[in-house]
Amino acid sequence: MAQTKRKRRSKHRGNAAGTVEARGRTGRKPTASEGRSAKKQTGAERRLARMDQPPTWRGAVMRAALAAGVFLVLVLALFREPVQNAIPLAVFTLAAYIPIGYYVDVAIYRRRQRRKTAQATANKESR
Repeated sequence: MAQTKRKRRSKHRGNAAGTVEARGRTGRKPTASEGRSAKKQTGAERRLARMDQPPTWRGAVMRAALAAGVFLVLVLALFREPVQNAIPLAVFTLAAYIPIGYYVDVAIYRRRQRRKTAQATANKESR
């Protein structure tokens, strides 16, 4: 007997290379913030948003670890110190750079925040 009901087609079909390409959005309509017309942040806006974040110890540790690693490589390469002498120097550098970096970041952050609030109040008064 002939088939009367049409068979369903699969939603995802592989291409010649075997990869499966998803079709377009099939669910609900995207909201205004999700849509294509939603404005993406520029690099300057992303930088300003990043600069408005308060400093963290984790960021200070990461930056100090990078600086201590560079310092270790330089001591080994330029001064030709043995590894057993260079590693304690790098550890000392790491231990010193963590609090120094954090408190410098805190000072810069507070200065930026003070400047921002002063500018906002100046703009408010000029209206």
